[in-house]
Amino acid sequence: MSTPPFLDHALWRDNLFSNGWRAASQAADVIEPATGQVLARTGRAVAADVATAAAAAAAAQPAWAALGPRERAAVFQRAAALFQQHFDELALYVTRETGAILPKGQHELREAVMFCQLAAAMPMQAQGQVLPSGPGRMSIARRVPLGVVGVISPFNFPLILTLRVVAPALATGNAVIIKPDPRTPVSGGLLIARIFEQAGLPAGLLHVLPGGADVGEALVGDANVAMISFTGSAGVGRRIGELAGRHLKKVSLELGGSNALIVLDDMASDADLDLAASNVAWGAWLHQGQICMASNRVLVHEAIAPALIQRLVAKADRLPVGDGATGQVALGPLIDQRQRDRVHATVMASVMAGATLLAGGSYEGLFYKPTVLTGVKPGMPSFDDETFGPVVNLATFSTDDEAVAIANHGHGGLAAAVISKSVGRALAIGNRLKAGMVHINDQTVNDDAVNPFGGPGIAGNGHSHGGPGDWECFTAWQWLTVKDTPPQFPF
Repeated sequence: MSTPPFLDHALWRDNLFSNGWRAASQAADVIEPATGQVLARTGRAVAADVATAAAAAAAAQPAWAALGPRERAAVFQRAAALFQQHFDELALYVTRETGAILPKGQHELREAVMFCQLAAAMPMQAQGQVLPSGPGRMSIARRVPLGVVGVISPFNFPLILTLRVVAPALATGNAVIIKPDPRTPVSGGLLIARIFEQAGLPAGLLHVLPGGADVGEALVGDANVAMISFTGSAGVGRRIGELAGRHLKKVSLELGGSNALIVLDDMASDADLDLAASNVAWGAWLHQGQICMASNRVLVHEAIAPALIQRLVAKADRLPVGDGATGQVALGPLIDQRQRDRVHATVMASVMAGATLLAGGSYEGLFYKPTVLTGVKPGMPSFDDETFGPVVNLATFSTDDEAVAIANHGHGGLAAAVISKSVGRALAIGNRLKAGMVHINDQTVNDDAVNPFGGPGIAGNGHSHGGPGDWECFTAWQWLTVKDTPPQFPF
């Protein structure tokens, strides 16, 4: 007898996850980008659903925070085991819903296991400090949960970029409400709800409300929600930051930005140029460039630019594009027509502004070909804005100082990288780059699950979560003092 699938689509067909699986007032199809076929059908939340979920989450949270640390840790251990047990099924589904190649779906599952394992360790860690104090008094600074954390997550890596918040937020004693992108509601939320329900997470602590901007705004404005974690575009991030500030709400914004990858002139041998081209191609074209850390701007020393460009054009011309779930391809589709049109408009506007198109710049359906633009300069959309498509935006420089100036032109970035034969020279440049994450002799797409993740300026509000940043992000300091007896005051 065959084992029934773990992803029971009947659970979320026309349903939300909020105090269990319940009927939604609206529903929507989930379309597979590679085929255009209906992959699933889920409930769609409306703004009124937020108040109900937030009230339930706030009511359930204190008992969860008071639960023994071993009991809380066990939930995440079981969740990690479930992700591992159903690895192949879940990786394929994530691949299909996100329009990815299978290795990308598998990567999301591996990271999901790791996030749960890391979260399982958090309840057993020290959660404060004993402060110096006078005789007869104990003074403690301790970390306490915020209460209810709202998570607004994107379509590109929905499982990772949701769970990296959900797992530590729950582990530190909070309840969580997820508003996944409506294009990826299963990978970005309902799948997570299914895992934690099976892992024994108490009812009422986790809610999943797929929906539009109205649901997001209701989440930001709800008095029961203490914090908002948002991953997405700078424009929406600004709006959420404004609303959160109005409500005096803690907010973590991860907005990507125009990341710079610098290749220095000492990478001049054929072998070094091949290595540099491999890094550029991976950083710019992985998952069709739909990554917040993608190598948006590739800055190459003018002495080696022609040879590197030749290699990139050759790669662009031969990398296969297609349905990543069924074929051996390097790039899959963009998530939808709106995203494809935005990418294409950026490429064409940059060409009109003087950039040179050497490869790609065309598409079939949602499949956009790997693209190489050269002569990219400030003022062009492909330089100033995050393309979020499979585009190498290449500019040249003549000195290290010029490379730094070009890389820092703008309003901050999430990630930056420098490739050179000289680690010392590359590090000297890296130390001057305005980015939250800097990589020497690597491309920009890196995340190890245990590292602080965030960046300044347009990359967000500089607030890092991940690894050592999680306690700071999802808890607040509370000062507690204890005296043997109340003191006598002169009043």
